[in-house]
Amino acid sequence: MAEKIHSNKDNLQVIYEDNHIIIVNKRAGDIVQSDKTGDKPLSDVVKEYIKEKYNKPGNIYLGVVHRLDRPTTGIVLFSKTSKALPRLNKLFAERKAHKTYWAIVKNAPEKSQDTLVNWLKKNPKNNKSAAYPKEITDSKKAVLHYKTIKTLDNYFLLEVELETGRHHQIRSQLSNIGSPIKGDLKYGFDRSNKDASISLHARRLQFTHPVSNDNIDVKAALPDDPIWKACDA
Repeated sequence: MAEKIHSNKDNLQVIYEDNHIIIVNKRAGDIVQSDKTGDKPLSDVVKEYIKEKYNKPGNIYLGVVHRLDRPTTGIVLFSKTSKALPRLNKLFAERKAHKTYWAIVKNAPEKSQDTLVNWLKKNPKNNKSAAYPKEITDSKKAVLHYKTIKTLDNYFLLEVELETGRHHQIRSQLSNIGSPIKGDLKYGFDRSNKDASISLHARRLQFTHPVSNDNIDVKAALPDDPIWKACDA
């Protein structure tokens, strides 16, 4: 196992920051919000970063707008003000924030681009979502669009755009067509990545700023890994 590097206030990868929002590039292994592991969440790291950078006394306000799975990397947006948070929540709820993911898979999908429509049902016991072709009890409709954007020596790079935001949606739907994400043992890949990551990266985020109404369009640098570097070449 390669040593995991977690984000801290000194190595935090800040992509964009202003008075109302902060966008960071999450490392694999970072959790966005507190969970049962008790590990320090990225939200606390960002608070420490803001506190130190601006020499702020007292408690730091930070709103969590959305999350990424622990083994996933890439863009996470936080709100720095109580004014911005409900507006960002509305933006995400109405699907007006445009998210683009990159995924590395071993098996090329049958079609080089396609729209996948499934009904996902989450099993809380194993924290996994199963994809079904038709609606079943307690399932939620999941829609994503993918296209193959690069062929590597042993892998394929897919660009994925979500229409819905379901639990483990990309992982489950790609696995369902026989293209599990590299390193994703939970969804059928045959071996783990050295750092326990999966090769799924929240690459780009486009949205209208909740206060200034400016167009925000940011990209997250790819993880420091030879195969990811080949994707960017």
